[in-house]
Amino acid sequence: MSHDHDDRPQLTAAQAAAVLNPPAGRNGGDLVVESLQGLGATTVFGLPGQHALGMFDALRRSSLSYVGLRVENNAGFAADAYGRITGEVAPLLLSTGPGALTSLAALQEAAAASAPVLAISSQIPTAGLGGGRHGYLHELRDQQASVRDIVKSVHTVRTASQIPSAIAAAWESALTAPHGPVWVEIPQDVLLAETTLPVVSAMDATPRELYPRPELTIAAAHLLSDAERPVIIAGGGVVRSDASGKLLALAEKIDAPVVTTFGGKGAFPWEHPLSLRSWLEDRHTTDFLEDADVLLVVGSGLGELSSNYHTFRPRGRVIQIEADAGKLESNHPALGIHSDAREALADLLEAVERREDAGAAERVRTVLEKVRVRIEDQELTLEQQVLAAVREALPDAAPSFWDMTILAYWAWSAFDARRPNTMHSAQGAGGLGYAFPAAVGAAAADPTKPVLAVSGDGGAMYSIAELATARQYDLPLTWLIVDDGGYGILREYMTGAFGEATATELSRPDFVALAESFGVPAVRTTPESLAADLGKALAAPGPSVVVLPALLRMFEPTHL
Repeated sequence: MSHDHDDRPQLTAAQAAAVLNPPAGRNGGDLVVESLQGLGATTVFGLPGQHALGMFDALRRSSLSYVGLRVENNAGFAADAYGRITGEVAPLLLSTGPGALTSLAALQEAAAASAPVLAISSQIPTAGLGGGRHGYLHELRDQQASVRDIVKSVHTVRTASQIPSAIAAAWESALTAPHGPVWVEIPQDVLLAETTLPVVSAMDATPRELYPRPELTIAAAHLLSDAERPVIIAGGGVVRSDASGKLLALAEKIDAPVVTTFGGKGAFPWEHPLSLRSWLEDRHTTDFLEDADVLLVVGSGLGELSSNYHTFRPRGRVIQIEADAGKLESNHPALGIHSDAREALADLLEAVERREDAGAAERVRTVLEKVRVRIEDQELTLEQQVLAAVREALPDAAPSFWDMTILAYWAWSAFDARRPNTMHSAQGAGGLGYAFPAAVGAAAADPTKPVLAVSGDGGAMYSIAELATARQYDLPLTWLIVDDGGYGILREYMTGAFGEATATELSRPDFVALAESFGVPAVRTTPESLAADLGKALAAPGPSVVVLPALLRMFEPTHL
């Protein structure tokens, strides 16, 4: 294919001179940061290590903001939250071997939650690659093998000229629906070697849009228009594709009740007459969903938590809109539509005929009343009081991040997120230690809003080192630690299953004194004073800690 001479980039004399005479003293690390800048990155997360020093030295010569955490896994959680909050790629700079491996649990969460994280890891020098045992520091037989099953794509660099293309390809992969973490690997000698390549200019790595096939939209619209009892399950894909407005319009056009999954919190207004809220771990909700003659599932794979632990057995037709092709019909036969949620909902909204169902809101009220009575009968007033206090203290637009702890399990079902993309948890992969480092990433993304992290004392110990990070960058985040002296949810599970718990009781520090030793103000509170103490902490500038000694219980499961 020939190119007309006039198609070539037209440079001014000054630009041409800059291209032909790049500044001296640049190395492969500069090509990394220049590529990130050329793609539009503004903030990077990470932790330096010996093989990665070329990248970190290059940060000095760039306009990128760097947020350095104390543990690679926590840096991964921070990048995950930055990606969720902004919808932009979050670069994560890692070193070889132990540094790379320590990030894997965070990358698993990013994969499960579809967070666009671009991990750029160093490697041992090129001479050591290929599987031989050379005895380099941090050497792994095959570092990529450790990440390949976790991330969306792996991009390997072996020469300096490959760096911009590899990073652009990874960037595009991270942002192609469904979003997810990607991996770029660059040897130490390539990062350190001086380069005379021109400075990387703006690059285009726009992801391709994922549109629904029109015949599937027509079929789905026909099913919904003719349905007698349509219901919608809205998952995290609705939040990530910014499709909450389209979802609301569609639900109102066909009078369909909507339940949001735990990953889809905030996708539908909590107090709306058609809102079934998020009581997915409740048999009354499960029964209602099973009774639908047409069930529209948007942006959810109907996994373990969304299906009441796989006890959900739909009796009607299922329509599933999902950007991740691997999730289509993976749990239930359906009319599977491989599409971004926003595009599919927009097309459906045009194609469906308006249907009116005066009884829909009444049926929703009946289900919610049954749920309320079931919870009330268990006399769990403390738990509801604590959750209500958090809701009262937290500004509507403030993002919150929840660890795998009993209060979070309550929040999945019972907390009104009020706005889309404000409530996030580690329920994708289910690892401990997510909340506080994730809050660091969210605060770095938008320092104008307070951010809340919620952990138990067990999960808090995973990320206690990041109090130093929060203080160093003076980030506006408040950490609520519910201290029950152990792994509370595991204590409940074991007691229920075996009659008593083992390995769940923990010796722990004085969290207030520990926070203050980092220079972070802290207060010990009670359920009665929680709303006031939390509100005060969230309103104050900089980081703060609120410790609530409380033994919370879970509501009874309905899937057993």
